[in-house]
Amino acid sequence: MARDLRTDIINTNMEGNVLPSYTFKNIETNEIFDSIMTMAERETFLTENPQIKQQIGKPPSIGDSVRLGLRKPDDGFRDVLRNVQHHHKKDNINTW
Repeated sequence: MARDLRTDIINTNMEGNVLPSYTFKNIETNEIFDSIMTMAERETFLTENPQIKQQIGKPPSIGDSVRLGLRKPDDGFRDVLRNVQHHHKKDNINTW
């Protein structure tokens, strides 16, 4: 029996575990939707629904752009760093 794709968007885990979110595309209707399920449930879901393909999106952002060096902290924070550096001369504090 095929699962109802519209009502089966969110799948909860009774143990309270965090489940991954997957993006799927129905190749017959071009509908794109997200679903939360275990990896085993995903495999079963894809096997039972050959018209559904998993979409691979961009990975979640896990880094701070300031810490990664993509942008510098604002001037107010840099002033705070300079003040800390002034009072702690033996420590190496980067003020950019």
